Amino acid sequence: MFWIMGADEFVESLGKANHVGIVGFLRYELEHSEWEGFRFYDLIFPLFLFMVGISTVLSVGKLLEREGKWTAHKRILRRFALLWIWAFILDGGFAQAQVSFAGVLQRISYCYLITSLLYCHLRLRGLVTVCLVILAGYWALLSFVPVPDIGQPTFEMHKNWSNYLDKHYLPGNREARGWRNEGMLSTLPAICTCLLGVFAGLFLNDDSRTPKKKAYWLMVIGCMLAGLGFLWGMQLPVIKRIWTSSYVLVSGGYSCVLLGLFYLVVDVWGYRRWATPFVWIGSNALAMYLIGNLIQYKYLTGRVVGGGIQTWLSPYDAVAQIALWMCMLTLLARFLYKRNILLRV
Repeated sequence: MFWIMGADEFVESLGKANHVGIVGFLRYELEHSEWEGFRFYDLIFPLFLFMVGISTVLSVGKLLEREGKWTAHKRILRRFALLWIWAFILDGGFAQAQVSFAGVLQRISYCYLITSLLYCHLRLRGLVTVCLVILAGYWALLSFVPVPDIGQPTFEMHKNWSNYLDKHYLPGNREARGWRNEGMLSTLPAICTCLLGVFAGLFLNDDSRTPKKKAYWLMVIGCMLAGLGFLWGMQLPVIKRIWTSSYVLVSGGYSCVLLGLFYLVVDVWGYRRWATPFVWIGSNALAMYLIGNLIQYKYLTGRVVGGGIQTWLSPYDAVAQIALWMCMLTLLARFLYKRNILLRV
């Protein structure tokens, strides 16, 4: 959330004002890969889904123990509906020409729904089987099954099953190119990203290992997953826009490494004070996401760093504006956290 709420734009603005080498590198990493490849910014979305999987173990698991499957099903459906409604509002509500069924929040809602229902009804072996079948089936479809009007599939843009189905059958809004990054078919492997989070959550709940060993094992397993994903990528390229199976392993591996690292620093070693602002932001992640997308921040920050001050700050005026906006959002997150005002679904 820290990067989404403005840190990415801060680095971009800084890169435009100052072309120092490290800033250029950061700016490059904070842009999505055009097609094949993997950059830091390609990790943000799957990391969200990975965390949804972890929270599924913590929240749905407790609900199953306390109140059973029927209550868990009602809670899961309610959360799915609320999240989808927020996505509908964020995309423009009834003001849009067509309802959008594909987007960031929509994909999170679909992955949460399916992963949670699977978690309610399958044991670990069944969840692993589902994950492997989806990854292998998606790979086989993209690699070997001819695409109508195109012929033998390739991994080029527009010449694959994911883009084809979105262009011809995705209801509602599409992008100008005819398909969506968060389209229909690519939601299936995204569910596997969520399932990897479930596996990590189950691993954290296992009391047979010490917390330190859990942290180290998470980092080791994460490195192995990422390495396996890059090896697979030699045949099935790592492509975020269609969420290839190799991309699932690479992004899931990095997510696992980050989980192990932060678990070690924060929970095992006890270094927590530095993370306090991130706790404020993370506790109200949905609210921060909606506010950041619904409000045009320059109308607010321009009141403080506009006019003569903006001229004086040039060429760093845009940097100052986004820095001020990030401070405002962080203080708002602190205010909400301290008063236990949390936007949840």
